Amino acid sequence: MAEWHFATLWESISDVLPDRAAVVCGNSRVTWQEWEQRSARLATAFAAAGLEPDAKVGLYLYNSIEYTEAQFAALKGRHVPINVNYRYLDDELHYLLENSDSEALVFHTSLSDRVGRVMERCPNIRLWIEVDDGGESLPSATAYEEILRNYDPSPRIPRSEDDLYMLYTGGTTGMPKGVMYNIGGMTQSFLTSSFPVLGLGLPTKPEDTAAMVKQACDEARGIVSIPACPMMHGTGGWIGTMMPHCAGATVVALEHRSFDAHELWTTAEREQANQIVIVGDAFGKPMVKALAEAKRAGSAYDTSSIKLIVSSGVMWTTEVKAEMLEWGDFILFDAMGSSEGSMGTQITTRGNFGETAKFAMAPTTKVFTEDGRLVRPGSGETGMVAAGGNVPIGYYKDEKKSDATFKTIDGVRYSFPGDWATVEPDGTLTLLGRGSQCINSAGEKIYPEEVEEVIKRHESVIDCLVVGIPDEKFGECVAAVASVTPGCDIGEPELRSYTKSKLSAFKAPKRIVVVDAVQRAPNGKADYKWARSILEG
Repeated sequence: MAEWHFATLWESISDVLPDRAAVVCGNSRVTWQEWEQRSARLATAFAAAGLEPDAKVGLYLYNSIEYTEAQFAALKGRHVPINVNYRYLDDELHYLLENSDSEALVFHTSLSDRVGRVMERCPNIRLWIEVDDGGESLPSATAYEEILRNYDPSPRIPRSEDDLYMLYTGGTTGMPKGVMYNIGGMTQSFLTSSFPVLGLGLPTKPEDTAAMVKQACDEARGIVSIPACPMMHGTGGWIGTMMPHCAGATVVALEHRSFDAHELWTTAEREQANQIVIVGDAFGKPMVKALAEAKRAGSAYDTSSIKLIVSSGVMWTTEVKAEMLEWGDFILFDAMGSSEGSMGTQITTRGNFGETAKFAMAPTTKVFTEDGRLVRPGSGETGMVAAGGNVPIGYYKDEKKSDATFKTIDGVRYSFPGDWATVEPDGTLTLLGRGSQCINSAGEKIYPEEVEEVIKRHESVIDCLVVGIPDEKFGECVAAVASVTPGCDIGEPELRSYTKSKLSAFKAPKRIVVVDAVQRAPNGKADYKWARSILEG
């Protein structure tokens, strides 16, 4: 009997959809059969290097066909693929490879200078594999394509649903942490998310899954997904890539190393994509701008193939959603979640608009007060959001942090990622923000996300981050960094006055610094450390 396991599932899909494109990047494309075989050859190389089940394989790669193949290869051998942020420099890279106990690293040659400087500090790594993207080759590394030429495909093997799957999450504080899951639960969870998009019921047995996928593709209901955000993060890697692949999708990687909205729409039109995955306003705003620019230039993009745009990770405001829907009759799916668990959703269409940061709670989601009581709907109390369902095992090699985040209440295991919220009378959840970023000003709790979204509603503001900085009188005070439309002469007084007209005065920033561009991570998440350095510098 087959097991619920990503590698086993993808192998079975490659058997029934051999000629369907599995991954596309620019002019390069591999079919499901080619994808499976190339990954199998890489899996043989891992085994030849002495990697045993549970060995960790680092992926220090940009979005690419090779990223998905290296991940598949690791899973084939019952190894654990480790997502490594391609922005990491020497010490950060060394920390993650050491903390994860990685025994192999697959990397782009454009990152080889950093890799070369940490090699001697990583004696546990048995195999260094470089993917040529124009950077300098390292003498002690093996070329990716050379491996594919020299190794035979690995045989298919039985696997266990208890095999480890792990995703490293940077979060907003502290060093990156590896969030551990049982792979069987993750695979079933991803099927639960991807199969409804195909209009199919859920498979009850692993061996039935591939036939159901083939049926949907034969009926022209297959998925063509573009992860516009990095595959190295959960939104792009899970929602944009792995979940669609569990449904036999074609995954289309963008070629540019920084987000280019024009490239996205051009690629979506060329590949007839029906799903795009983004991270909130940081992607949504430039997407809308690019659509308007193309129309003014007389070369409007054809968006008719796009049915679903999914976002997770940061706020996606109602205003930006409304602008997006002016360009197509899309379904906008806003997922509230993190690497530690899924908590709620908001679906927006032309006939159904919701408020920013309000989500329908998942059946397994609860909100608890600090003293452990359930927050009553309509009570106005704030509480910590608890995600149930497929809850992680814990954090890799961090028992203390695991105990603080993953708790059992009344016999049910929950994840507490750190989000605070209130529960409305109708049971919907209003997200306030992360407790780790909560500002305490003279005893008042202020959530940065609430202030950020108000400031970003100003017609001249492009982006904004809010943090708390030390204040002699209040302990902490609210401060903001904002970018505005080029040529606009709006300054701190007007922005502060605007915020006070929308929020209680104590939530308005005492200081606002206008910058050319607000710095964010590649996945669109806030870089609060940078914002604080600007405001305290």
